[in-house]
Amino acid sequence: MQKLVLALLMGSLTVAAAPAWAQTTAKATLAGGCFWCVEADFDKLPGVIATTSGYIGGKTAKPTYEQVSSNTTGHAEAVEIVYDPTKLSYEQLLAHFWRTIDPTTPDRQFCDVGNSYRTAIFAHDAAQLAAAQASKAALEKNKPFPEPIVTQIVLAGPFTAAETYHQDYYKKNPVRYQYYRASCGRDARLKQLWK
Repeated sequence: MQKLVLALLMGSLTVAAAPAWAQTTAKATLAGGCFWCVEADFDKLPGVIATTSGYIGGKTAKPTYEQVSSNTTGHAEAVEIVYDPTKLSYEQLLAHFWRTIDPTTPDRQFCDVGNSYRTAIFAHDAAQLAAAQASKAALEKNKPFPEPIVTQIVLAGPFTAAETYHQDYYKKNPVRYQYYRASCGRDARLKQLWK
């Protein structure tokens, strides 16, 4: 410890500066079924800086894909989104989120079934929680479908990044990804649901 203090005082210790974008970013964590699709849907939004597929909302520390997909850990597949709030508001992210999911099905999204595929908004603070609740309430009044909205809104807990092969899957495996998305009926259901 003394060497660290001495190095700081003498100016011989250099500390890497955080990237410039890190000082003007915010974070959102959203679960909308298969995280490959959620990542693909949000990467294209102007103002989104980075997306990370992972697991949140469960009881197992640092879960693996195999553990989460067994539907025994309580985790949901989710995406952590780093974005520039001067270019994209949290409310705009939520508006986009609603139209990329089927909020009427509990523990399921399209062809993927189980608690790990539930839809949820994991708020990182009281302001996000209030914004998410307001967004859901507004949608309940104006939704183009009769079924109730079952998407959870909860405070975020620990987030574990998914295995490397899941990150940017839609870019690394475009043919397999497009086949999965089409055969799962995601876009067809979204079109039917949101007209």
